Amino acid sequence: MNGFGTKQGPGSHNLDVRENQISGIILDAAITVHNALGPGLLESAYEACLLYELRSRGFICEAQVPIPVQYHSVRIDVGYKMDIVVEGMVVIELKAVEKLVPVFDAQLLSYLKLSNKRLGLLINFHVLRLKDGFKRIVNGL
Repeated sequence: MNGFGTKQGPGSHNLDVRENQISGIILDAAITVHNALGPGLLESAYEACLLYELRSRGFICEAQVPIPVQYHSVRIDVGYKMDIVVEGMVVIELKAVEKLVPVFDAQLLSYLKLSNKRLGLLINFHVLRLKDGFKRIVNGL
């Protein structure tokens, strides 16, 4: 882990340059939102503002993207949703909680596996300094 909670997993060195660039810009955008709003709001407020910030920087973003579960040969919609997907590559899972717990890492990793994506960012806005609420999760595929 680095100072920003980067969790290097299997395959992390295989991320392409574009994914790494996007993740850096996402972190910068999240810091901009956090500096403007501070901690204490609902997750939905941070999501709307981060979407606005990322789109204003020219990114294609989708919000509340459904993720079906593949069970045998059947795709089953069970209500899972990725908070934000940037450029079809990077999954952002937002939180506004007192403390990040390991189940949030597992949740994001599961979303990455179900959506066949490699890079996810877990961002908790309920902190004084955003770098204390940021984790990078890599799916080794």
